[in-house]
Amino acid sequence: MSKAERLFHLYALLRSRRTAMTAEAIAAVLEVSVRTVYRDVQALSQSGAPIDGEAGVGYLLRPGFDLPPLMFTPEELLALMVGARMVQAFTDPDLARSARQSEQKIRSILTDSLKLNAERQPYRIPILDSDDGLREVHRTLRLACEGRKKVRAVYCDEQQQRTERVLWPLGIIGWTGRWTLLAWCETRSDYRNFRFDRFDAVACLDERFPPRPDVNITHYFETVLGVPDKD
Repeated sequence: MSKAERLFHLYALLRSRRTAMTAEAIAAVLEVSVRTVYRDVQALSQSGAPIDGEAGVGYLLRPGFDLPPLMFTPEELLALMVGARMVQAFTDPDLARSARQSEQKIRSILTDSLKLNAERQPYRIPILDSDDGLREVHRTLRLACEGRKKVRAVYCDEQQQRTERVLWPLGIIGWTGRWTLLAWCETRSDYRNFRFDRFDAVACLDERFPPRPDVNITHYFETVLGVPDKD
């Protein structure tokens, strides 16, 4: 965690409290050392945050202080909140954790009226105890896409036929109700889409696949689907 992230989390934590919090308690929540808490409290104070307290007693953010608010419309806020919850519910553990932290950051700096809007929003995306194996598949494929690394996979198709393939993972596409991997299949020498829930095994290889103007997600959308690739 960077210093800027630590300071933001410390600010958000103190802002949520009505009573003083000891450095030891803060350190436990933020998963840092007590010495780091002392340094970060001093840095926040020097930046203008009115923090009352001292080492050994506890720290409290004086009421009335706030960071400059982000200017969200109610619809923008709704889009962010729903998006964050969907990432938590339907992606891998790393992205889910980042989405949860982002949601907490956004909530911590909202005005009272926007907080009320956030609580009243009608969408609910339950975060269930889903298949951990499927979430790990998601993480492996996402990292492979980001690193442009080949993947060795065992895949079970609609006819229950299992094949082992080496894939070039080009992108992750969200269709209605499920994720698929768009990949260049070395076996078929062509684009293929693979449902996440049909992978029996995936492993990210050290070998990277080369950049090719005729093998990428934009080329697929424009030449195969006939639609522009708008991210």
